Amino acid sequence: MNVSVLTFSPPVTRSSLPIPDDLVFEIFSRLPSKAIARCRCLSKLLASMLRSQYLTELFLTKSRARPRLLFAFQDDSEVVFFSSPQHENPEENSYVVAPSHLACFPISYKFSTPSPTSGFFCYVVERIFEGMKDSEYVRVICNPSTGQSLTLPTLKSSKRFGVESYIGYDPVSKEFKVLSMETSFVSGEWISVKHRVLTLGTKNLTWRLIECSIPHCSSTKWICINGVLYYTANADSRSYEPSMVVCFDLQSEKLTFVNFMKASGKEMHGSTTLINYNGKLGLLMSEDISSYYICGASKSLELWVLRDAGKNEWSEHVYVLPPSWEDVVSEYMRISGMVGPNEIVLAPLFQNVPPYVIYYNVERKTIRKVGIQVMEALQGKRFYTFVNYVEDVKFL
Repeated sequence: MNVSVLTFSPPVTRSSLPIPDDLVFEIFSRLPSKAIARCRCLSKLLASMLRSQYLTELFLTKSRARPRLLFAFQDDSEVVFFSSPQHENPEENSYVVAPSHLACFPISYKFSTPSPTSGFFCYVVERIFEGMKDSEYVRVICNPSTGQSLTLPTLKSSKRFGVESYIGYDPVSKEFKVLSMETSFVSGEWISVKHRVLTLGTKNLTWRLIECSIPHCSSTKWICINGVLYYTANADSRSYEPSMVVCFDLQSEKLTFVNFMKASGKEMHGSTTLINYNGKLGLLMSEDISSYYICGASKSLELWVLRDAGKNEWSEHVYVLPPSWEDVVSEYMRISGMVGPNEIVLAPLFQNVPPYVIYYNVERKTIRKVGIQVMEALQGKRFYTFVNYVEDVKFL
């Protein structure tokens, strides 16, 4: 965990509050994110203090020590976020967690399902702007912890579909960037063209073109780890499954490519989930290459860890599921990710009433089924489940 932010000194605010500034920052860093968002509206003094870099980084450092489960429910008009503790009593086989409501955001097209980047999501909204007859699809960045959302500039493209966008965070420059690419049908193949990047937090948000040396078709599966955006892709659109990983360095803004098929002898398939495995990229999937989900009939899971991108070196781990697996898992499951080095978290592909998640400890071979309490109106709905969610009170 990066603790360098603790070396900052509290900013001089000449506060009129009756307690020292450093104690004020320490108190607020321990409050829920929603409380901080509300307090920013009380006065200009508090708004200034609670938007300071010192407070936001102090809060983020403490949040990293207590990551949470995040749930997103999408209906026709909005996406609703809830969060709950990631661990309460790991010794029990099952327990019920009551989540806390975070925020709602309007949505009308597509919600990205990868893990959030430093607490932020990127998704797509269909909007009709003044003076226009047809609607356009715009990228929106949202922060469930603060309720803030930011609409990005419209991409200058004739395409209304087939544009993927990923958000990444560079811990060195402390900048968020968004990578977008358009998929077009070129010479009989679908490939990603017009790769663009945008830096958040600047006065004039503008898209910049970047070079791509290998034509490829991008996917909806991606993750950001230590300043690098990773997403799965295919150089041959005639194949349905991704065969490589594209790496986008947020500092240099360069794209590099890792041929997973060459190293493993196989393509990735529908059950593949990208995870952060001890600071390295991991591909977690069912060992059955024909499977697009995990179910009671599944026999094992496998994890491929990218040890050296330049040398295309991977390490393989196979986790044989215990006999009790078939009794616990009665429906199709999606891999949500991995908690620490040993626990895989799975959630139902279509949630039942009430929703739940499953923890599979690969070291102890134990399975825990965790029930999630939600409002009655949301029971039976489809939820997206994310692990290792870190609350961030930064405003873009």
